[in-house]
Amino acid sequence: MTEPAIYEHYRPAEGTLPAGIYRVVGTTEDDVKLLHVGDADGHRINTGKLHTVSDEAFDCFERAENPDGNRPLGETLAAPVVASYWGLRAFLGQLVANPVPSVVALFLIGAGVFGEGRLSVPALLIDVSSILGILLLVYAGSGRLSAHPDSG
Repeated sequence: MTEPAIYEHYRPAEGTLPAGIYRVVGTTEDDVKLLHVGDADGHRINTGKLHTVSDEAFDCFERAENPDGNRPLGETLAAPVVASYWGLRAFLGQLVANPVPSVVALFLIGAGVFGEGRLSVPALLIDVSSILGILLLVYAGSGRLSAHPDSG
C-alpha cells in the first residue's frame, strides 16, 4: 500500500477500530495517526478522538469519501447562523471586557455619523473620526486588548 497522505480519508477493516471514517492527521515510519471524523454511515461527526495505527494494521484500511461534503441540508443552512451568533456574542463580550476603548470608539463613530453640520470641524476630520472609531471598535472587540496569561 502507498504511504497515506495527510487529510486523506479511510475506513478501517472489521474490528481494527470502531466503524466510521478516519482522516489521516500524521504519519511516522512505523504508524499512522487518525482522527475519527465520520460515522459508519459516512456522516460527519465531531469526536476529537485520535487513534494511532501501526503500518501493518493500516494496510487493511480502504479509502473513503470526505464526510464533510454530505452534511444534512438543515445543518448546512444553520451553520453560518450559529457561527454568526457565537461570533457576535464573543465580539460583544470583548467590548464589555474593554469598556474604555469601546466607549471611545462609539464616541468617534457617533461624531462621524452625526457630527456633520453640528460640529465646527472640517469634513475631513469627521470622516477620519468615523474610520478611527470603526477601527478601534473592531480592535477592542477582537480580543487583542485582553491580557493573556503567558504574556508576562
